[in-house]
Amino acid sequence: MNESVKRLLVIGPSWVGDMVMAQSLFITLKQRYPGATLGVVAPAWSQPIIARMPEVDEVLPLPVGHGEFGLKTRRDLAKQLKGRFDCAIVLPRSWKAALVPFLARIPERIGFLGEQRYGLLNERRKLDKQVLDQTVKRFVALGLPANEAAEGQFVIPSPRLEIDRDNLVNLRLQHALSSRPAIGLMPGAEYGPAKQWPLAYFHALAKRLVDDGFEVRIFGGPKDHVAGQEIVHGLSQAHNLCGKTALADVVDLLADCRQVVTNDSGLMHVAASVGVRVQAIYGSSSPAYTPPLTSNAHIHYLALECSPCFKRDCPLGHTNCLKQIDVERVYQAIWQKHDAPSVGDG
Repeated sequence: MNESVKRLLVIGPSWVGDMVMAQSLFITLKQRYPGATLGVVAPAWSQPIIARMPEVDEVLPLPVGHGEFGLKTRRDLAKQLKGRFDCAIVLPRSWKAALVPFLARIPERIGFLGEQRYGLLNERRKLDKQVLDQTVKRFVALGLPANEAAEGQFVIPSPRLEIDRDNLVNLRLQHALSSRPAIGLMPGAEYGPAKQWPLAYFHALAKRLVDDGFEVRIFGGPKDHVAGQEIVHGLSQAHNLCGKTALADVVDLLADCRQVVTNDSGLMHVAASVGVRVQAIYGSSSPAYTPPLTSNAHIHYLALECSPCFKRDCPLGHTNCLKQIDVERVYQAIWQKHDAPSVGDG
């Protein structure tokens, strides 16, 4: 990348967790290019998350659904961007992701090789998956000079989303949350059931935590509401917030928790970015590839012979990689001496 660039554009990813991890790139760019402006092309849903990233100066919504081509929409956005940016970094490896900066005639267009994008990018980098073995490393590498990125020995800043304390006060009143210390549970995983710890385990854990004096908060989207109901069934001091809160609200409510227990999901990365202690459960995926980007995490991963398979559904039909992570193991991890949350009012 030209060291004199002053107007940077990033074509952002489509998933919650990836967008949080992209903040590591945004921080890197602002450190490398002081005074530069940074715009991000992103799905409309991601705007509340990006609004919590002080490094981003402008969000440019791309209103196309996940997997949708939307040629006219991309052309219209490209017209708005012409002459406004010196360099574009394309994070997704798809052909369509590189189309907007090409049509906008942005002089420098950087991305990894993929889907025959030769004409769309003019700085095409080969992805060495051995060196860049994590998603966040690949994001940050695209913001560095090619020779430096190829070595893989660079610093990866941790994402850190800003918290709205006034909004948190309003949310606690709105949802009738108590003064008990809170622990968050995130039972969802958009990718599929092979990443989801059994709901019965979440319920059993929630019961023990409520009995210990905690308030339990279940976080997720509308599709997780039924799962949330199963977890809180018969429990006092347990709140199913799935589908009842906006994404920005979840950021604030997670920051208010003492710990969270979560599958490998987008909300896991949100929790990591607000500094809460993370109990991260991995099944078909690997903590080596998409770890929570925080030192304040405990990883639960069995590394069975059949995992990680990276499948949506268990190809063997048993999901032992998750079922064999029992409730007692996670419960004891919450209460480990260096993690132990205090119980009582406040």
